[in-house]
Amino acid sequence: MTVADAHEVLAIYQAGLDTGNASFDTTAPDWNSFDKSRLPQHRLVAVGDDGAILGWVAVRQVSPRPVYAGVLEHSVYIAAHARGQGIGKALLLALIASTEEAGVWTLQSGVFPENTASLALHEKCGFRVVGVRERVANHHGTWRDDIMVERRSPVIT
Repeated sequence: MTVADAHEVLAIYQAGLDTGNASFDTTAPDWNSFDKSRLPQHRLVAVGDDGAILGWVAVRQVSPRPVYAGVLEHSVYIAAHARGQGIGKALLLALIASTEEAGVWTLQSGVFPENTASLALHEKCGFRVVGVRERVANHHGTWRDDIMVERRSPVIT
């Protein structure tokens, strides 16, 4: 993922946010904010035969404390017309390979319970549910839960 991908990446992000079941965020940030909040070495895009971006995955640190250096929070978003084609799985598996190569031992994310496709995708990629944060934040006037999923690397010990 590069600055050249910004427009398509942010459009896919906003389309996901518009579903109401992707994030507590409601508006995609500008590229500068997006760029500053995600680690540059683990940003990946899936590109179609026509060169269009079909989806993306990126990570951010969960804490600046050194003991959590190997724990990252990830996001994965797929263009609406490209869902159900294995792109999310390919992106997550590529992210797992990239982060394990860098010594990351845990990937985690919060997923709305209603986002059953994302929960199934994460399960297929070796993530497990570690808990539910009940009524963790207000989203469009409604208190919502999120399900915490994580994948602990079997390679990084």
